Amino acid sequence: MAYDVAGKRVLVTGASSGIGAGLAEALARAGATVGLVARRQDRLAEVLERCRVHSPESRLWVADLADPAAVDALAVAAMTELGGVDVLVNNAGIPKRRHVTALDAATVDAVMNINYSSPVRLTLALLPQMLERGEGRIVNVSSVAATLSPPGEAAYAATKAAVTVFSESMAVDLWDTGVKVMVVYPGVVDTELFTLPDNDPFVAQVESIPVEEAVTAILAGLAADAAQVYVPAWFGDVASSKAANVEQFLAGTAEYVRQQGTNS
Repeated sequence: MAYDVAGKRVLVTGASSGIGAGLAEALARAGATVGLVARRQDRLAEVLERCRVHSPESRLWVADLADPAAVDALAVAAMTELGGVDVLVNNAGIPKRRHVTALDAATVDAVMNINYSSPVRLTLALLPQMLERGEGRIVNVSSVAATLSPPGEAAYAATKAAVTVFSESMAVDLWDTGVKVMVVYPGVVDTELFTLPDNDPFVAQVESIPVEEAVTAILAGLAADAAQVYVPAWFGDVASSKAANVEQFLAGTAEYVRQQGTNS
């Protein structure tokens, strides 16, 4: 049976732009009441206005998810003001494209906190009320970086790999509870993630896809109760190819980086 988001209460983090904003609006159009979370109040308010055209009861919370206390407060507010959360979309995240020789421990810790510890903390806070109802959906936005280990993204890719493994183990633990988990692996999506300051330039020559394409794939996966969704789907084939011969894949990636340096 397909999962229908109409009438559901959905909490979306990182909802002020990119995939989060696009997904929030699409969920509102589909009849969900959407809770929006991000740090930028002005951008978040614009998304909320568009959501309320379709879902008047939607609302927002401005929160810095790097702060554990803010995550805890968000969980309480969402359960109180929405009356519960049927679908949690952990989408908020930060990149940190930096050669491993230029990384420091503080940077790695900061990226891990936002991209891994924060969504896990929010998930654990909201999980009991899903289990009590015997139904819920948790959508964790990982990245193809989690499976392809791209150069210059060691800190970021590691956080997304952690999200992936946590999600899969959680899915097994919750198998017979009515709470389902889906992992999303976006590739290069046309968002500000790839142009933020204090990041090395993004060098992979992969054509970006529009946010709408990613949103459509996520909603289709949610409706089908899929365990994972690659966007675009062909990245799943690349991940399988890597798994079949990791040494060859890494050698090919290193050669690609070498050629990029030669041509620059």
